[in-house]
Amino acid sequence: MNHALDNRQASPAGEMGDAVIRVSGLNKVYTSGLHALKDVDLEIRQGEIFALLGPNGAGKTTLISVICGIVNPSSGTVLASGHDVVRDYRITRSLIGLVPQELSTDAFESVWDTVTFSRGLFGKPRNPAYIEKILKDLSLWEKKDSRIMTLSGGMKRRVMIAKALSHEPRILFLDEPTAGVDVELRRDMWEMVRGLRASGVTIILTTHYIEEAEEMADRIGVIRKGELILVEEKAALMRKLGRKQMTLQLRSPLAALPPALAGFDLELSEGGTKLVYTFDGQRDETGIPELLRLLGEQGIDWKDLQTAQSSLEDIFVNLVRGRA
Repeated sequence: MNHALDNRQASPAGEMGDAVIRVSGLNKVYTSGLHALKDVDLEIRQGEIFALLGPNGAGKTTLISVICGIVNPSSGTVLASGHDVVRDYRITRSLIGLVPQELSTDAFESVWDTVTFSRGLFGKPRNPAYIEKILKDLSLWEKKDSRIMTLSGGMKRRVMIAKALSHEPRILFLDEPTAGVDVELRRDMWEMVRGLRASGVTIILTTHYIEEAEEMADRIGVIRKGELILVEEKAALMRKLGRKQMTLQLRSPLAALPPALAGFDLELSEGGTKLVYTFDGQRDETGIPELLRLLGEQGIDWKDLQTAQSSLEDIFVNLVRGRA
């Protein structure tokens, strides 16, 4: 697949530009009383792939809809390339492409006609060469005369992306782009997204697949119950996901941790009957043998031992408690 969707130049690998989207103090309260977004602050850099992670109902789609100008915020501001998305709607909408989660395409139109029509909606002059290039880059050229209704789900999703790219946006939102598609197509989609970024497009994708964020993103944001509780470089978040915990069930409760154990990430719980040791499971030296030796020297006896990998939900909980 040829991914050079246009002649725009991307930043050198690993270098991110200035913020292309600035979200400040964003709130959305629906008439039902649902507080869907709560004081969200976020900056997305030019030329990055930003993954917004969170469980279903966390506020991912609402946040995208506000940034894209589809839903009006209750308070706060959103700037896209310096333009207010409410006040300068026509300008910002022309800068942004959106691939929604739902596959809503006109079933009886051909691929060529629907993508060409989408470009015209943004007042762009006809450019058959550009439409041809998009369709070829998305492996849709052979289907250009096919009606949408005859395409597979994966091909329909590609058409949605072609429509979103038809007016040459600088920013592309992908809302759950691989929801309901098989693993092979998912990896093909990932490859395509990388190609778009290489052509200079800033990509923001929502997902509840941690492996998708790990595979694709430069940075990751985590949203939970309308609150953006974390924004981090991917590598830093993956280190947190690499954490493991060893839980020791003590024979006798401890009132406090002895000073000799101060070098370990330890926590007493359940009235001092459980000792929890958090360590980096990706390192060769876990520190467990040394910890067990010191426990023996301190006369701290234990009757059961369990280890567990930290999950994304663990990180959610720790962040909400202010401990991560």
